[in-house]
Amino acid sequence: MSRPPLKRYFITGLLVWIPLAITVWVLMMIVGTMDQSLQWLPPSIHPKNLVGFDIPGSGVVLTLIVILLTGLITANILGQRLVRFWEGMLSRIPVVKSIYYSVKQISDTLLSGNDEAFRKVLLVRYPHPEAWAIAFQSGVPTVDVSQHCEGGTVDIISVFIPTAPSPLNGFFFFVKKTDTVELDMSVDDALKYIVSMGVVTPISKLCAPIPANN
Repeated sequence: MSRPPLKRYFITGLLVWIPLAITVWVLMMIVGTMDQSLQWLPPSIHPKNLVGFDIPGSGVVLTLIVILLTGLITANILGQRLVRFWEGMLSRIPVVKSIYYSVKQISDTLLSGNDEAFRKVLLVRYPHPEAWAIAFQSGVPTVDVSQHCEGGTVDIISVFIPTAPSPLNGFFFFVKKTDTVELDMSVDDALKYIVSMGVVTPISKLCAPIPANN
């Protein structure tokens, strides 16, 4: 029985180490960025000055504590008034206002869990009528937009079509809901499928899509 070539061993090793190395690299970048929050503390109580050496990840703990305290403070009436006061100040700055409220609206939609945005995975015809692409339903268009679309306000939805292998970029379109196919697939599975460019097959059965409900 012939031995597998060294090339096969090498590729197998790469398949083990590349995802592990990238994962560690990304985590190190996140931890390193969060460790910068230690600059908020007085130098006398920095971990390096207290114990004599740096403690990787200590900034992560501080960042999480700040986020938790912010949530606790803004959960009451006084905190909500402070937030409204702060947002009122930002609303007077033209460029900052546009950036802040755009990001706030997106984060509220994605993190609140009270909206259907990016909860449905669809198949849409893109980039030509004979091709299919995975998309996420992002909502419904405004009346001003839908009244100019064929199908009107009832049948038009807005979708985001991510690009591979980076789903952070993509295209935003208005399409007919009846021209889409809703997949029995979670958003996580769809993202894995896109990032891997089809190599990592989701558990969901792509061969049996569920038609979108009208």
